[in-house]
Amino acid sequence: MSKVNVYGIDGSVQEKIDLPSVFQTAYRPDVIKKSFNVTHSNQRQPYGSDPFAGTRHAVVSAGKGRGMSRVPRLTQGQRGALAPCVVGGRRAHPPKAERNWKEKINYKERMFARNSALAATANKDLVTTRGHKFDEKVTLPIVIDDDFEKIKKTKEVIDVLQKIGIYDDVIRSTEGKHIRAGRGKARGRKYRIPKSILIVSTKNEIEKGSGNLTGVDVTLPKNLNIVHLAPGGTAGRLTILTKSALKEIGGAT
Repeated sequence: MSKVNVYGIDGSVQEKIDLPSVFQTAYRPDVIKKSFNVTHSNQRQPYGSDPFAGTRHAVVSAGKGRGMSRVPRLTQGQRGALAPCVVGGRRAHPPKAERNWKEKINYKERMFARNSALAATANKDLVTTRGHKFDEKVTLPIVIDDDFEKIKKTKEVIDVLQKIGIYDDVIRSTEGKHIRAGRGKARGRKYRIPKSILIVSTKNEIEKGSGNLTGVDVTLPKNLNIVHLAPGGTAGRLTILTKSALKEIGGAT
C-alpha cells in the first residue's frame, strides 16, 4: 500500500493515509481506450438527411430506343433530376437517422477500465506524460481535507490550488484554449479546451466555485467514469479527491 499526503485548504500536510486497494489495479491502456471509445460512441447523436431530399420533382424517363440517355428529366423542361448522377439529384447512400451507433462492453471489463484509469492518477510519470503541470513535491492523487467541499468562491478555490502547487495546470489549460479547425466552429463548439484538474467530491457545492476555471471538471464518486479519468482515452489525469470521496471510492470497489 502506498501512502499519500492529506492536504488542508491552507496547503499544509495534515496526515498520511493509505490508498485503497483499487489504486493497485494494473495499468491497461488498451482496455481503457476500448472503454472510452464505447462510451464516446454511445454519446453520439444520430444524424441523417431528409429521406425525400432531391426526390421532390415531377420527372419522367424517355426510356430506351430513343438514342438518348434514360436519366429522369423534369416534365416541365429538359433538365435531369432525381438520379444520384445529376446536379440536384438525391444522394446515393446518405447517412440515415435510424442508424444505431450503440456499442457494448462487458460490465467487468468496463469497471476494470475505470479502476485502471483511477490507479493511473497515482502514477506521476503518466500524469506528467499527459501534459499536466504540478509541483514535484505533491503526492498523487491529491487528497484534500473535506473542508474543500464547502468552498463556494472561485478566488478561494484558486488560493487553495496555488498553496498546494497545482494551479499552473489551470493556467496551462487557459493558455491552450484555441479555435477549432473545421466545420465544428459553426456547430456550437468553436473552441477546443485542454482538460485540466478533475475534482471528485461528495458534495456539489465545490462546483459553484470551480465552474469558471478552464478545463476543470467536478464529479461525484458514484458518477466517476472513464470519460472523467481518461479524456480522449489517455489515462493519467491530474485528480483531486476529498477525503470522504476517497473513502467512498475505496468502499465501493
